[in-house]
Amino acid sequence: MRTLVTGGGGFLGTHVVDRLHAEGIEPIVARRRDYDLTRWEDTERLFHDTKPELVLHLAAEVGGIGANRANPGRYWYANLMMGAHVLEQSRLHGVDKLVVLGTVCAYPKFAPVPFKEEDLWNGYPEETNAPYGVAKKALLVGAQTYREQYGLHATYLLPVNLYGPGDNFDLETSHVIPALIRKMLESQERGDHEVVLWGDGSPTREFLYVEDCAEGIVLAALRYDGTEPVNLGTGEEIAIKDLAELIGEATGFEGEIVWDTSKPNGQPRRKLDTSRAKELFGFEARTPFRDGIARTVAWYREHASAYAGR
Repeated sequence: MRTLVTGGGGFLGTHVVDRLHAEGIEPIVARRRDYDLTRWEDTERLFHDTKPELVLHLAAEVGGIGANRANPGRYWYANLMMGAHVLEQSRLHGVDKLVVLGTVCAYPKFAPVPFKEEDLWNGYPEETNAPYGVAKKALLVGAQTYREQYGLHATYLLPVNLYGPGDNFDLETSHVIPALIRKMLESQERGDHEVVLWGDGSPTREFLYVEDCAEGIVLAALRYDGTEPVNLGTGEEIAIKDLAELIGEATGFEGEIVWDTSKPNGQPRRKLDTSRAKELFGFEARTPFRDGIARTVAWYREHASAYAGR
């Protein structure tokens, strides 16, 4: 089966490609430098060039709270356009199956915990990442309606926050785990006695090791062909305060953690109900959180020079 992975050169995409290789599948990797999927002409050219039968749409423009606040219009537009173009080209080229990746940011700000897929439409997302979350949620509607009207076998997955080797450690656009790792290691190197973090540390988050997420995506691609969205996560949450202390321990940071309460906390809690993924295609996260953090710290230590001065 000719398999196309959009965003295959990114953080998650590289791990999905590795997982496909392990399954004996040699995917075609679409990178932004070759195809800008926000442009109709580039997306059309990509599908013409590759003639895929299975498409995994992972390409996205993403970032942490700061990046979302700085780029709300861009994140809404880019993610909506990429997804719409991929859906329409999949229809036009008779793709056998399309897997669309959504986001935990699509859930309502005050969704009941744990988040169940049926609660996805019961409220507006948390304001700081709502444009991104709404754009991604619109793709669920696209996937379901293209199946209904055109018979396109499109499925939709909702991964929670990811982390792991190869993550984005740029402090302007990174998510919380890579940002904490980099801040603490660099503070330690400078001999600083404190790090300043956003919010008050009270919100909770759930994190999924990137290799586990890649396994879940490939399992869904091979085993699941339903209309209902499916969460991908661990079903476990941790307070940001406890996360900071855990990463301090993993990095050897011994200074004080100072909370800047003038900055936003983001969504109060995030924890997924992951039972549907286990039931429908046998996915369960396997990497213990401490082990995943240790591997991520080790990876950044090895590659930290690439971020020096940035």
